[in-house]
Amino acid sequence: MIRIRIHYAKTGPMRYTGNLDINKVLERTLRRANLPLAYSQGFHPQPRMNQACPLPLGMISYAEILDCWLEEDLPIDEISARLQPALPPGIEINSINEIDLHEPKVQTLVDSTEYTATLLGEVPPEELAKRIEDILSADTLPRERRGKKYDLRPLIENLEMLAPDENGHQRFLMHLAARQGATGRADEVLDALGFEPGTARIVRTKIHLIKPTPQTG
Repeated sequence: MIRIRIHYAKTGPMRYTGNLDINKVLERTLRRANLPLAYSQGFHPQPRMNQACPLPLGMISYAEILDCWLEEDLPIDEISARLQPALPPGIEINSINEIDLHEPKVQTLVDSTEYTATLLGEVPPEELAKRIEDILSADTLPRERRGKKYDLRPLIENLEMLAPDENGHQRFLMHLAARQGATGRADEVLDALGFEPGTARIVRTKIHLIKPTPQTG
């Protein structure tokens, strides 16, 4: 048996495909590639696959991570060669590498994520800089999600202005906590900055993993 980690991009055609459906798409892709996907034991066997962290609906990403287990110890080059022609539109493989079978589940290793937001309207750079400064200097940012109150501020590790895009639209980086029970959402940050939903194009660019402590057994 082998455990592989697939770094992949989820682009335009998959933008509005939810996380559960993405799992099904990836399972079908692995099967279409004729890769020997391992399944769990029991009455309802499930493919042994884990995603690092869900991507909010409507966003694209260049940094998704999938771990999966294969029944056969195949070379990485062969796995890649089988996968490439089986990929559906909107899924692109960045890299594949082998992972220790006993490493903790990838979703437990996620520490933070990074997003690039591109504002679609006309926003003066000094105004954006001021809004970012106000957020970073705030002691608390009370918010409410699904009827529960929480403080967004500790979940924002950094906000940083970036150079405008080729069309002159202002851009900024969001570095957000993504630990279990402490996850910063890019759309919540956008709202806290005073921008309406749909006024920015948000792309996930990185998922930071902590260095795992291998499990034995």
